[in-house]
Amino acid sequence: MPDMMLGSLRYGTAVGLILLNSLVRASQSTEEGIFTNHLLVQLHEGAHDEAHQLATEHGFQSSRKVKNVLDQEGFGRQKRGYRSINEIDVKITDPLFSKQWYLINTGQADGTPGLDLNVAEAWGLGYTGRGITIAIMDDGIDYLHPDLASNYNAEASYDFSSNDPYPYPRYTDDWFNSHGTRCAGEVSAAANNNICGVGVAYNSKVAGIRMLDQPFMTDIIEASSISHMPQVIDIYSASWGPTDDGKTVDGPRELTLQAMADGVNKGRGGKGSIYVWASGDGGSYDDCNCDGYASSMWTISINSAINDGRTALYDESCSSTLASTFSNGRKRNPEAGVATTDLYGNCTLRHSGTSAAAPEAAGVFALALEANPNLTWRDMQHLSVLTSKRNQLHDEVHQWRRNGVGLEFNHLFGYGVLDAGGMVKMAKEWKTVPERFHCVAGSLQDVHKIQSGDKLILAISTDSCQGKDNFVRYLEHVQAVITVNGSRRGDLNINMTSPMGTKSILLSRRPRDDDAKVGFDKWPFMTTQTWGEDPRGTWVLEVGFQGNEPQRGVLKEWTLMLHGTQSAPYIDQIVRDYQSKLAMSKKEELEEELDEAVERSLKSLLSKN
Repeated sequence: MPDMMLGSLRYGTAVGLILLNSLVRASQSTEEGIFTNHLLVQLHEGAHDEAHQLATEHGFQSSRKVKNVLDQEGFGRQKRGYRSINEIDVKITDPLFSKQWYLINTGQADGTPGLDLNVAEAWGLGYTGRGITIAIMDDGIDYLHPDLASNYNAEASYDFSSNDPYPYPRYTDDWFNSHGTRCAGEVSAAANNNICGVGVAYNSKVAGIRMLDQPFMTDIIEASSISHMPQVIDIYSASWGPTDDGKTVDGPRELTLQAMADGVNKGRGGKGSIYVWASGDGGSYDDCNCDGYASSMWTISINSAINDGRTALYDESCSSTLASTFSNGRKRNPEAGVATTDLYGNCTLRHSGTSAAAPEAAGVFALALEANPNLTWRDMQHLSVLTSKRNQLHDEVHQWRRNGVGLEFNHLFGYGVLDAGGMVKMAKEWKTVPERFHCVAGSLQDVHKIQSGDKLILAISTDSCQGKDNFVRYLEHVQAVITVNGSRRGDLNINMTSPMGTKSILLSRRPRDDDAKVGFDKWPFMTTQTWGEDPRGTWVLEVGFQGNEPQRGVLKEWTLMLHGTQSAPYIDQIVRDYQSKLAMSKKEELEEELDEAVERSLKSLLSKN
């Protein structure tokens, strides 16, 4: 017998959806639309006999009179989130493009659709990196590769390992020196040449700076690489750093620090060189705040996520990470890696690590620079904070939180995954951020003992240099310069809480670090998590030991360094929007509570009746 379903409406009208298989023609297409075998039947109240007779004649059970019968026209609905690569208006014909899920994620390799860099929107607006040069500081570039040759900037390239202008990778049987070539393809692989895939900024120029492939590193080599042709090179991408063994604390030496300072102050005609740094591959055994390159204020530290939004097992966490892009990990599917160029004209699907993440970010920044060549190095950091998205990034340990002005961040992912479309749109209209100031907010240099089971809690109250020329009202970077040692450095845990209540983990436990002598000597732990906050008030530092064995230590110095601006109008707007959302959410919570109370009352009345 055919089914009949009646749904009641208020004010005495009933509407039913009746499947009249025995009465109505099969679905058919017409010029007016698609008609189905579903009818909407509207029934009057109070005409029981007529309705019952009509229903009985046609094999239905009903008790209401038919008022009106309307054919139901069919129309389309689609599950949100899923996109076929063919439905996206991007004309790329290269063979690996469909496997470059980090560019456009339609669910390839069991990934999460929509979890990508949103380059399609940026490309659609006409931005492909044209006129921008990115230097890959690495083990060299196969500049003869047919997918890189047309975008190779020979003028801006150099080999500091061999002291010649030809940064070609040194041959090894195991292709060990493929690192730089793979990174270069992520940024600048050419489009529509039927070779490999495409770069994030596929019309940008790529320069090779060969500086990693020698038995040891020197301060001169690093400084020379970082300062090479700063008026030609716009962005420097570095997928290297101190050893990720969970027990190393190291950073740039004197010459390299000076080169980086000169770069941000003088590079690109005074707008500042943009340094992009991979946050590190030490996983939960390490902390990227122990890497002085990734934790520098002058670099943009980039972490990674895999194609379903989880953190990779090798990802390090720290409070200095600004944003994330994509790499591989956890998944055995060979197409879950990063597809790019490889040595000797080859292609690969297996590029990995935060090494793969930094060049993707460099490519996104190239798109933003094309949209607005006047962006300073600080503008790029502000844009990263404001346009990066939580999207579907998630981690079991570190949850998403909001800082004092409502900006959402994660201890692993920073402010989220870079959004190329969002960044170029904001970059087009962006006005250069105000002048930057530095304030020493306070310093404690007394000896304080630390013991297992007890946390050392210290406080610095500050007006952030108010009334002086270097007053800081809106934060960018905050540094806690700390001298501390302990019987086991790896068991130290350091947290710092801002006056607006944002807690930053400055140092996590590093179980492989057995150091008992060196400790941290005036080490600048850095956080970006208080971005935009008002620093005035009391800052609280908590230092303790984690682990099973009892430990003891001494903290000798905590100096609080504030870096930021005296005016930043967009922060005020963000705060207003955040407060408005909070008020609205509270209103919605009250309305939900009221609805639930009404529903409970109705159920109670019905049960009594």
